Amino acid sequence: MKKSSTSRKSETDDSRPKLVIKKYSDRRLYDSSTSRYVKLDDVARMVREGIEVKVVDARTGKDLTYVTLTQIILEDAREHQIPLPLQFLQQLVRASDQATHEFLSWYLSSTLDLYQKVQGTVRTRLPEAKGVVARPIEFVRNLLAGHAWPPPAPTPDDSEVEQLRRRVKELEARLGGRDKPAGRRHKAPQST
Repeated sequence: MKKSSTSRKSETDDSRPKLVIKKYSDRRLYDSSTSRYVKLDDVARMVREGIEVKVVDARTGKDLTYVTLTQIILEDAREHQIPLPLQFLQQLVRASDQATHEFLSWYLSSTLDLYQKVQGTVRTRLPEAKGVVARPIEFVRNLLAGHAWPPPAPTPDDSEVEQLRRRVKELEARLGGRDKPAGRRHKAPQST
């Protein structure tokens, strides 16, 4: 399949371009951006790649995206034995009112967002975890001593600090030896 974004039809539901797939009465799916028929597996792959897909009935223009994505989930469940808990599926079937559907949609969306954030955090903190695994004794020693992990950046050694202090004193002596302008002299504090 071509990945040309210029030939893709764009819908601005939420300001993101969407690939429009037309579904015909014979259940065939047509990708108008590439001018070819696609299979349900192709649509699933597009969604997994992060492409926003919108499926519409070719005759009426009705949005069939929800039905198509549900069909993809069911097909995957048949082939890969996706373990959705039986109790969850029963509750989903029993949930016939709009409020329950809205709550479940919100809950699932929030849960998946949280899961993706946790995955991102794990990916970014993985190098730190590898360091802990590579040096477990050092980690435990620091933990017991009350030090933070990872260890803080090294501080300058004492000789370097002493050199800086001497340099500051030199500069202060130089500045003190210069004549100060008359308007900038400070009066000594008077005792009362």
